[in-house]
Amino acid sequence: MYYVYILKSKKDNGYYIGQTSDLENRLEWHNQGLVKSTRNRTPLEIIYSETFKTRGGAIKREKCLKRMKGGNEFKKIIKSETK
Repeated sequence: MYYVYILKSKKDNGYYIGQTSDLENRLEWHNQGLVKSTRNRTPLEIIYSETFKTRGGAIKREKCLKRMKGGNEFKKIIKSETK
């Protein structure tokens, strides 16, 4: 199984979108500062995730979410998960 996830920084309230095959381990890597792009934004929490059977499907969805970031559709996803 593969996952697409959205993290929210508790430090700056920014979002990070990624994909992985091990969601719990990946979150630990982010929060331990082992991921360059989120190193200075810890602590982070998972606010949204989707499951895929193939890595290709996860990568496709990740790219889609990144294109949406900041737009109304992305805001709807974030809003529905934070309630």
